[in-house]
This record gives sequence, structure tokens and C-alpha cells, in this order.
Amino acid sequence: MRTGISLTVTPAIRRHLEGYFAKLSKQRLKRGVFRSVVDLQEAINRYLAETNQAPKPFTWTADPDKIIAAVKRGHQVLDSIH
Repeated sequence: MRTGISLTVTPAIRRHLEGYFAKLSKQRLKRGVFRSVVDLQEAINRYLAETNQAPKPFTWTADPDKIIAAVKRGHQVLDSIH
């Protein structure tokens, strides 16, 4: 029997991944010299191992009231268009 997991990539997940890859690029890949794909993979694996040694939990810093207000403003704009 085969099972699968379905993941819907939300905008929040996409932004998180983009931020992570931007950090990886800036801290490890931007000035690196890689003679082969294997060298690149090793650099990425080293970065993952190093960052996983001291993981930092995500801390929410945005004010929920400001987010809700922005969503309401967006809905008002969209409702006025349609």
C-alpha cells in the first residue's frame, strides 16, 4: 500500500523558503567557487549541518491587529472594484 503527503505551498511558506535560500546564497554560495556539482552539493550540505547544530525558533514579530487591518483594507479595495 502506498501513501502520499500533499503539501499546499501557501504564500507564507513560499516567502519562508525564499528567505532561507536567500540566506544560503548570501552566506555560503555567493562568493564560493565550485568546480563541480558535487562541490556545490557538499557546500550546501555543510551549511545545512552547521545551521542545524544551533537551530533558532521562529519568533513572530508582526502585530496581528495591523495584519488584520491590512487584510480588511485589501478586501475593501477589491470589493469596490467588483
